[in-house]
Amino acid sequence: MAKHAAKKALIHPVILSGGSGSRLWPLSRALYPKQFLPLFSDKSMFLDTALRVKGASFGAPMIICNMEHRFIVAEQARSEDVAPQVIVLEPVGRNTAPAAAVAALLLIDEDPGAVMMILPSDHVIRDTDALHTAVEAALLCAEDDALVTFGIKPIGPETGYGYICRGECWDSSPGCYHIDKFVEKPDLKTAQRYVDDDTYAWNSGIFLFKAKRFIEELEKKHPDTIAACRRAIDDGHQDLDFFRLDETAFKNCKSISIDYAVMEHTKSAAVIHVDMGWSDVGSWSALWRISDKDEHGNVLIGNVMANDVADSYVRTNDMLVTLLGIKNTIVVVTPDAVLIADKERSEEVRTVVKNLKNTNRTEHQ
Repeated sequence: MAKHAAKKALIHPVILSGGSGSRLWPLSRALYPKQFLPLFSDKSMFLDTALRVKGASFGAPMIICNMEHRFIVAEQARSEDVAPQVIVLEPVGRNTAPAAAVAALLLIDEDPGAVMMILPSDHVIRDTDALHTAVEAALLCAEDDALVTFGIKPIGPETGYGYICRGECWDSSPGCYHIDKFVEKPDLKTAQRYVDDDTYAWNSGIFLFKAKRFIEELEKKHPDTIAACRRAIDDGHQDLDFFRLDETAFKNCKSISIDYAVMEHTKSAAVIHVDMGWSDVGSWSALWRISDKDEHGNVLIGNVMANDVADSYVRTNDMLVTLLGIKNTIVVVTPDAVLIADKERSEEVRTVVKNLKNTNRTEHQ
């Protein structure tokens, strides 16, 4: 009698939506940050994230966000018939490791063998098929108790990303590799060396692993964080469509990323390299790079007239913007603020936002 193929594990997407997107000010604001804006497609990046993990291989998503964004999350999800398993509200931001721990503990309560996929809500992925192919390979690796991260094939010497260097092949899953080392954001010369070496990939911040395995590894070095997350759940409560974590308990969590808390220490870390048109849209220059451009290298959105303009990103929602004789420039116009910046310095927009906060202005909100 022919053997039946083992049933594939259902993947539980966990969408992290806690960022403020300060480098995309003035369009992105603290109360309505970049993940909820249609910056790249006609849908918000949050919705694009939820829709790319909707299908037979995936369960209903768990969404983790802060209190201020809860109604935006619920309304955008409803607009595209995305039915979350639960929307978890963080009373304070504590980076990705505590958020993932809360998700893992909740999933384990329902299914001790649950497989979870951590997805930031503010990424662009242009090739969803490539993502799904990588997920299939990563699932094989995760079922072998690996904690898998998705490495992005570099398209240039990017100094704004961390890199992952792969080691030996993971035997049970072709395409997956043991992680040799994580590398912080490099200088330009080092970044070019990484691009020329196919063992290096950009660190995407996307993960796939068994919930139980993540908790086991996190507990080795951060048992206090696990205990605080458990208390935050036990003392939390359901509020309509939302689950509110207990504030006192969750504040006791150390603010730490998944990479620092687990991936850089465990011997079970794996990476799969994937070319899927990925960007974290971390700045206006990053958005310019991934957007369609005219014959002069410009991205012009809205009521714009440009003369002798090159390699620039110009966006206005309503007001006419006219430009003459500029290049490599970012211009973003909103009803209450205008940003004009050298494209090469767009990472520094966060400094503008910091100055707004420090001078008690409200435009950053």
